[in-house]
Amino acid sequence: MHRRDVLLGGAAALAALAQARPARAAEEVLIGAVYPMSGANAQVGVDGRHALETAIEIVNGVHDLDLPGARAAGLSGLGGARIRLVMADHQADPQKGRGEAERLITQSKVAGIVGTYHSSVAATVSVTCERYGVPFVAADSSSPSLHKRNLRYFFRPAAHDEMFSAAIFDLLDAERKKGARVESVALFYEDTIFGVDSSTVQRKLATERGYRIAADVKYRSNSPSLTAEVQQLKSADADVVLPSSYTTDAILLVKTMAELGYRPRAMIAQAAGFAEKATFESVGDKLDGLVSRASFALDLAAKRPSIGVVNEMYRARAGRDLNDNTARLVEAMLVLADAINRARSLDGAKIREALAATNTPAGQTIMPWRGIAFGADGQNTLCDPVLIQYRDGRFVTVFPDAFAAAALKWPMNG
Repeated sequence: MHRRDVLLGGAAALAALAQARPARAAEEVLIGAVYPMSGANAQVGVDGRHALETAIEIVNGVHDLDLPGARAAGLSGLGGARIRLVMADHQADPQKGRGEAERLITQSKVAGIVGTYHSSVAATVSVTCERYGVPFVAADSSSPSLHKRNLRYFFRPAAHDEMFSAAIFDLLDAERKKGARVESVALFYEDTIFGVDSSTVQRKLATERGYRIAADVKYRSNSPSLTAEVQQLKSADADVVLPSSYTTDAILLVKTMAELGYRPRAMIAQAAGFAEKATFESVGDKLDGLVSRASFALDLAAKRPSIGVVNEMYRARAGRDLNDNTARLVEAMLVLADAINRARSLDGAKIREALAATNTPAGQTIMPWRGIAFGADGQNTLCDPVLIQYRDGRFVTVFPDAFAAAALKWPMNG
């Protein structure tokens, strides 16, 4: 036998051995997150980071929780690999978000991206992820148009604004049947994709369900003044005001209402700024009785202990309770980590297949949902919204009855 034959035979044997045993597991899995870390919504990014790191703590450690990945250290499908978060600041700029997503993919080599709070940024980030074949999990961006663009790598565990708005009008219908005065609504919304899409849905539902639209007010996001807009609301005197606003706008709206002596009988918000602690620290004394749509119900912890445990883990980091926005980030990271674990790979296409096959029962989430199962468009079909009311300095769940922890106070201002 020639020496060359021996070498070739040895090489073939080594190749066969390499194919027979599993590839060496990754020691670390990088997941990117694109959030506002500076500017007017910087606190959203700070709180979001705490939420994402809470989820990663659950996956990387060992916890007696009925949540995917909680009971094993790291990703068992990748030999116990630990997740590391890589944050990027989109500064509420869709094009900045696009560039940061591309950087995370091409330079940091992230296995997936979570984002982005602003729906306008989610629109550009998700397209970038699609181009590179990297999964994007929309944690808290709720524009209905996001899942209607035939993107294969887009997934949203939480509800979108068509679902949220339907729940809002279900509550209005229920109150009207009880004899409450609920005949007219006022739409108040900012001018980016979030506000515009929200108003489109609410305008349609109001018409279909027989509510008069007393005012339809669109304003410029981050406007220095809302005096003219609030005067329109005051003149319309609708039974219910439906605001779709981010944090700084929400604070300015409430302050301007007070300055102009306008106390709406009821307000039902599309969360966003009306879910943020900064809003209630600033103007909470004027918001008792406010109702907001939500994906999360902290008072459900009495029935599902994992909610309380995860909230305490988050509180240890952030110094505050989980809210509608941050709870969605925790859940989104858990969903993505679970998919990577089941994919047993960092390949984007395989992670995408695992996400599409997700079938998480209600009891293995921290949300008041029927579970998590994605449709062909990447939207979770089982994410039932709830409505929460701000009462005596905290939110309580008031609708639907199956999850209600307290009776609805109606109207907000009698």
